[in-house]
Amino acid sequence: MRLPPLPPPPTPLTPEQMAQRVVGDRPAEVTAPITVSPYDPGWPAAYAREESRIRSALGTRALAVEHVGSTAVPGLAAKDRIDIDLIVADPADEDEYVPPLAAAGYVLRTREPHWYEHRCLWNSDHSVNLHVFGPDCDEYLRHVIFRDWLRTHPKDRDRYASCKIEVAAEHPLSMAHYVAGKGKVVVDILRRAGLR
Repeated sequence: MRLPPLPPPPTPLTPEQMAQRVVGDRPAEVTAPITVSPYDPGWPAAYAREESRIRSALGTRALAVEHVGSTAVPGLAAKDRIDIDLIVADPADEDEYVPPLAAAGYVLRTREPHWYEHRCLWNSDHSVNLHVFGPDCDEYLRHVIFRDWLRTHPKDRDRYASCKIEVAAEHPLSMAHYVAGKGKVVVDILRRAGLR
């Protein structure tokens, strides 16, 4: 796997930027406090069920399906939501993958053509974020590298958990500030994992 560059310095999205990425009738920001829970050993099985649904819906159109994010790291505290990266040939070609995923129970909720053509779909109870990227996408590679590093470096895993808990307490109703608030620690860990 090639090493992608480090991500740019984290800055929270503005309310206008948050609203521009919204698809459908979902709110642009969280409506309940962000909660970071202790690791749940049921998360891998929940991912496996979702992976099966995704692969059944898309067949060979699913070039890769990966459990990413904190729920993919044993022992790591996380929001109780499974993050999955799906790689398709062209994320901008929504007609190719959104209808079969919709038939499997997923709804397109985020569209960010300016950021790696990222799309995000949710399942019915929003216990899953299904992130869609294209082949060899830098952000997808960073997700996998970050996950793999935390799986084998417990001190960094625990440092990241502490950061998430602290930032969630500081910004319980702002996903933009929660994501940006973790950014410095994420970048530092990615640098330790070899990214430049």
